Amino acid sequence: MDRLTEMEAFATVVDQGGFTDAAKKMGISKSAVSKHVSSLEARLGARLLNRTTRRVSPTEIGLAYYDRARRVLNDAGEADALVTSMQSAPSGLLRISVATDFGVNHLSPALSDFLADFPDITVNMVLNNRYVELISEGFDMAVRIGELEDSTLRARKLTETTKRMIASPGYFEKYGRPEKIDDLNDHKLLHYSNQSSGNMWKLTSPSGEKRQVRTAGWLSVNDGQSLLNAAISGLGIAYLPSFLYADAMEKGLVEDAIPDLPPETQGIYAVYPPGRFTQPKVRAFIDFLAHTFAEKGPTDW
Repeated sequence: MDRLTEMEAFATVVDQGGFTDAAKKMGISKSAVSKHVSSLEARLGARLLNRTTRRVSPTEIGLAYYDRARRVLNDAGEADALVTSMQSAPSGLLRISVATDFGVNHLSPALSDFLADFPDITVNMVLNNRYVELISEGFDMAVRIGELEDSTLRARKLTETTKRMIASPGYFEKYGRPEKIDDLNDHKLLHYSNQSSGNMWKLTSPSGEKRQVRTAGWLSVNDGQSLLNAAISGLGIAYLPSFLYADAMEKGLVEDAIPDLPPETQGIYAVYPPGRFTQPKVRAFIDFLAHTFAEKGPTDW
């Protein structure tokens, strides 16, 4: 007899408190349930149930076996349900966390195409500039930029961006242009206030030396678009990713502050909770993002 069927018959008898109700639950005859349980006891060489005319209860060994058997049966049921869901069309609520700058400028415009392709998915996109705990805060996935802090999450690299120090031509006319990293001490700097490292910029010198420059700024904002607007208006030098400043630079609204410095490259990732299987809705959205940003590169924004 099938081992799982024997387990199921035994566990159902324990759950239902007897063979008659177990037979009704399983949709088979009482004698069939009895045969399955007897076969299981014979195979194991142990009595699992105490049988009386009034009630049926598990023996001590039977109770221990029941706990493990129920776990196996639950796992088997989940495995069957997983296969069914993996083959079904992506659907359900998809909760996404994304940094405000990237979400507003690049993710939001792409959502209409995604929802048109997957009409059974509804999206709740939360824009914020803080690190969120995906599992505890109920997110299915997040889009993150830069070094990934949480190594327990699964990640797929979507594309890259670069970071450069930029300011308006008017600013350089008024305050001059810095020629080297140390010259930044004499300039008006615009800082991102939510940065975990504080007012510190990680830069690379022309020689390749990695520098961490902690400098004072006269404006701090927790939003990259606001920093870009401040830079365009001539308030100072901002250190921003190319997906924010590329359009303004192409229009001549901002310029590279120190062109000789190598750009800092950052990865843009889709991250999601660990596990052997990915929900269809999450997999569909990550594949969509990878396709959407396939033509984007560090400077192609």
